[in-house]
Amino acid sequence: MHPNNAHKNGYPMDKLCKRHPALKAFITPAKSGQPSIDFANPTAVKALNTALLAYYYNMTYWDIPAGYLCPPVPGRADYLHGIADLLQADAANKAPRASGSEVKGLDIGVGANAIYPILGSQLFGWQFVGSDIDKKSIENCQTIIQRNPPLSSLFSVRHQPNKACIFSGIIHEDDYFSFTMCNPPFHKSASDANKGSVKKVANLSRHKNKRANNKGRLRLSSKPPLNFEGQSNELWCDGGELAFIQTMIKESVVVKSQVGWFTCLVSKSAHLKAINTSLNYYNAAEIKTLNMGQGQKQSRFVAWRF
Repeated sequence: MHPNNAHKNGYPMDKLCKRHPALKAFITPAKSGQPSIDFANPTAVKALNTALLAYYYNMTYWDIPAGYLCPPVPGRADYLHGIADLLQADAANKAPRASGSEVKGLDIGVGANAIYPILGSQLFGWQFVGSDIDKKSIENCQTIIQRNPPLSSLFSVRHQPNKACIFSGIIHEDDYFSFTMCNPPFHKSASDANKGSVKKVANLSRHKNKRANNKGRLRLSSKPPLNFEGQSNELWCDGGELAFIQTMIKESVVVKSQVGWFTCLVSKSAHLKAINTSLNYYNAAEIKTLNMGQGQKQSRFVAWRF
């Protein structure tokens, strides 16, 4: 993880339970003997997130509707720390609106969880606009803002009525954003998304059962529950991740004078070549790929500007 990530050394479960007592019911010993949770249990993961957001990020209230994505906080924090590195480099070069209270970010696809604006506003004091095509997500974000005074002056949301557009209708004529960010839909279809959820649950359950069974025999149901839920717009779109990012690149040209850095997570490294080809085609002045690692998982985000 990023060296500035507060979660790089694990979770202080005792302190988290004191801040959010409901977490206690889900504590279980890890292989190391340290307290942990069953990460295949969505209720446990939600309780952990609630505790983390209360303890580290000043949230007195956080909740998401049933069936919406519950993102892991440490990895989301890493993305923001990577963006902070970009802005700090610009600030050192005295670029306008690259540091301090001048920073305003746009989170494309903010979701019902509002995780990036929460973390970014509380870590760095940045302002955020979150956009989404899902009205229920927008309404839940508004509830989170209303019930958390630290967010009231730093975070607002905008509904995107046109599913075919990303920046159009969201970036207004008088807007300037220091950066945009996005965790794009990964899958190409609902069927692919369902298969991905089953695989993820199966992998977590297999790991859990290996710990619980000295002989390593697996006791895994052939139809594990879908603990990693999400609405269709959160999980898939026509063409999947690559098509979404290429649309974003094309639209970024239109608003290039209103954004410092465009950024987007890229789950598949195999997509990087096509993404860089598109960015060069549209004459991006600067392109960066910033790698992030959480445990054995390697991730990255692409950043570009004109």
